[in-house]
Amino acid sequence: MTAPSSGFSSELATAVAEYRVHGNIAHLKQHLESLARAATPDAVIVAAEPYKDDPEIVAPLYEAVVEAQPDNARALVMLANAYWLLGLGPDVVAGLASRAIAADPANRGAWHLWALAESDPRQRVGRWQQVVARFPGDDLALANVADNATGVAGNEQDYDMLDLAVASYESLLERATEPSQRQALDTALKALKGWKF
Repeated sequence: MTAPSSGFSSELATAVAEYRVHGNIAHLKQHLESLARAATPDAVIVAAEPYKDDPEIVAPLYEAVVEAQPDNARALVMLANAYWLLGLGPDVVAGLASRAIAADPANRGAWHLWALAESDPRQRVGRWQQVVARFPGDDLALANVADNATGVAGNEQDYDMLDLAVASYESLLERATEPSQRQALDTALKALKGWKF
């Protein structure tokens, strides 16, 4: 693991450019794995940053980082997110998210992926509630409580879940400062308060 950061970044850019021409994902994965294993984890992390929204590029890079640093919570979260976007399934994502939580319980991204990866809708609501309890100012987590509770309420005709959804949206409305957010939340609340099962 001796490749300097700038050299690795250049090699990575070349590999990505070649992939964008030939489109061979298997070749890209093999090439990136080889490059990443020859570099330091820090060099890989720095070089991967411009590609953070390209899971097919990020995944093999962060696989090497996680292999070298199995308790690196940020790397675990980046890999879990890439796997989620690639459709590798909730079990593998939840496993990586749980490892990241164990490594750094304050890593909000790990908690979000852990909640997102729960496949049972009712249990997913419970997971998002745990995230909100741990991070009380996390509006995204609270919105996920509201959205998932709304889904369970509608699918299972569950008034308790409907009440939870309404309470969550009301909390978001209290916090909202943007007029468009307030309008969207108000519209959602009016609709939910009219639900009858």
